[in-house]
Amino acid sequence: MELTTINSRSFRPTLRGIIRLACGWFLAWLSIAAWAAPAPVLALTIDGAISPATADYAVRGIGRAERDGAQLVVLSIDTPGGLDTSMRSIIKAILSSPVPVATYVAPGGARAASAGTYILYASHVAAMASGTNLGAATPVQIGGPSSPAEPGGPTRDKNEGKNNGDKKTSEDATTSPMTRKQVNDAAAYIRGLAQLRGRNAEWAEKAVREAVSLPAQEALKLHVIDTIADDLPDLLKQLDGRKLSVQGQARQLHTAGAAILHYEPDWRVRLLAVITDPGIALLLLAIGIYGLVFEFMAPGMVLPGVLGGICLLLALYALQLLPVNYAGLALIVLGIAFMISETFLPSGVLGLGGVAAFVIGAVILIDTELPGFGVPPAMIATIALLGVLLVLGAAGIAMRTRRRKVVIGEGEMVGLVAEVVAATSDGGWAHVHGENWRVTSKTPLQPTQKVRVLARHGLVLNVAPIEHHTGDQA
Repeated sequence: MELTTINSRSFRPTLRGIIRLACGWFLAWLSIAAWAAPAPVLALTIDGAISPATADYAVRGIGRAERDGAQLVVLSIDTPGGLDTSMRSIIKAILSSPVPVATYVAPGGARAASAGTYILYASHVAAMASGTNLGAATPVQIGGPSSPAEPGGPTRDKNEGKNNGDKKTSEDATTSPMTRKQVNDAAAYIRGLAQLRGRNAEWAEKAVREAVSLPAQEALKLHVIDTIADDLPDLLKQLDGRKLSVQGQARQLHTAGAAILHYEPDWRVRLLAVITDPGIALLLLAIGIYGLVFEFMAPGMVLPGVLGGICLLLALYALQLLPVNYAGLALIVLGIAFMISETFLPSGVLGLGGVAAFVIGAVILIDTELPGFGVPPAMIATIALLGVLLVLGAAGIAMRTRRRKVVIGEGEMVGLVAEVVAATSDGGWAHVHGENWRVTSKTPLQPTQKVRVLARHGLVLNVAPIEHHTGDQA
């Protein structure tokens, strides 16, 4: 029998083989873990009034959720309300999003008033934290105070509200045709959102017509919201396994243990939030106009023109996003124009009128009573004070200029002392200012005599001897 000798080294694993095997098992484990891990949840936060910057942030965040492969967007809000156009932009993004959106009123003590209530109703999931509230969704009157009651309508006693527990009725909210149109439109809008999401449509309409509010516990009982959660992890735990209808397709959530991606506002949103502040927009407008005017007054300075142009464009961009009263804007521009004109035509009237026009225009500039959208009185007072200082400075410069001696033009020669170089019967020639001038005098002149210039007529000077020149003539 023939025996075969086998080298034991052929069974001995190499270090390279062990490393390859370990890497293969590790990559396989990662693939299985990635396949088994739930898709992430994208978290957005709105804290404050619903503004153009807020809408831009929310719309871009909802759009990013699909690109990041998120299974859910959680929009945490705490808002007193905001602009109708910004609110509708957010709602349109929610309704068209292929990723479900859960609006969560948090933390404790937060509210989803006015525009926040509409956003809550539009979301696929409506949740609140304990100690929060929602409601008061009646549209705020735009364009000044509420109109008086219609002729022939009921007249309410001033104490009637107290007798009824200070509750507003639908008649209170619809005292004018314009207000009635706004309320009816808002009521139909929120009722449609409630029917789309299967929530309490009757209470939604009541929130619009009667401006009622609800705390979290009562909102859950009335089926206004879907759940109450203590915090974001608790909300995700409660939503795990829930089925939602997203654009007509069933979608099941797997949020337990899902990674949370926090989407923070970028520089663009922060810049938009700053320039769309009514006070900042007003300041940019004033700086822009002043900068361009100073550049026109002193061409070549460059900096005022560049700064003014940039500020003016930013102000105009911000104002077209805000509910602006164009009468107020016109008064502001007119007031600044009057204050600038004061520097050219000092009288005091133009300056004071410009300050008054600017203050009135700034007060009525923003055409809404929504909280967070008024021009701060301190900002108005500061800019008006700067305008007053400009007017006073221009008036002071004008007064000092009038008192100064004339140094150019025909009046420059008056009062100067000249020396007669040649005498004639009607005058002669005198040396003044390094030049010889033809002079006339009522008294005979002598060479080397000192004379004072009384007036200039073209190229002829009217002089008088100094010894005969009286104080009045001087």
